Amino acid sequence: MELDDAYANAAHIAGAEDYPPRWARDAAAFREGLLEQGLADLDIVYGDSPRQRLDLFLPGAAPRGLMVFVHGGYWLRFDKSTWSHLGGGALNRGWAVAMPSYDLCPDVAIADITRQIARAVAAVAGMVAGPIALSGHSAGGHLVARMAVPSVLPERVAARLSHVMPISPVADLRPLLKTSMNAQLRLDQAAAEVESPVLMQPAPGVPISVWVGGDERPAFLDQARWLAEAWTVPRVVVPKRHHFDVIDALAAPESDMVARLTG
Repeated sequence: MELDDAYANAAHIAGAEDYPPRWARDAAAFREGLLEQGLADLDIVYGDSPRQRLDLFLPGAAPRGLMVFVHGGYWLRFDKSTWSHLGGGALNRGWAVAMPSYDLCPDVAIADITRQIARAVAAVAGMVAGPIALSGHSAGGHLVARMAVPSVLPERVAARLSHVMPISPVADLRPLLKTSMNAQLRLDQAAAEVESPVLMQPAPGVPISVWVGGDERPAFLDQARWLAEAWTVPRVVVPKRHHFDVIDALAAPESDMVARLTG
């Protein structure tokens, strides 16, 4: 369809097929190390379906706060097990890290996934005290942006948000109506508008920054700019990073990305 190539990331990244198995290996090693130390609690139930589970990783001392990472995959693929290692940066700065899975389209609608992530954040917020930072990549960027909108999270949880960081987000879902993947997303104009953060405003006082790789597809550079402009928040364009490696900085405690997230 008209915009299939515009939103095709892997086709424009050298060695794209190597990234998912590498992510999975790094994530498994990360979990194994924390399990050996008694610092990982896996497959915590937060909802009724089998995919409504989250992993919680803990620092060695009392957590300074909670960072939640929501994975991407166009609401169609992946789960929490591929991304565990990306919690390394926040964890090494003394923050607990939670990573939820969620049901996928077409089994559920994107609006259902938004509600699931809100439920996951509320559930893990009851387990870890202190400030809450949210980060999400691609479709996960959309989902954490939705968490910044009033009335999506419970008031007591929203009041604890210390930073929300959509990374390479899909912030306007209307262009996806012109992609083949919409056969599975099942969006119509009304549903796309209801789930597009660019057509909303965030809760006052919530610190937000939008991140995107400088070498990403023009569509994703546009999406990041649209959200930053609509919400009047900072947009950080990371030089020489594409859609698959812009998230690497989450694993590094000294990175600007992690410093912004965890203060």
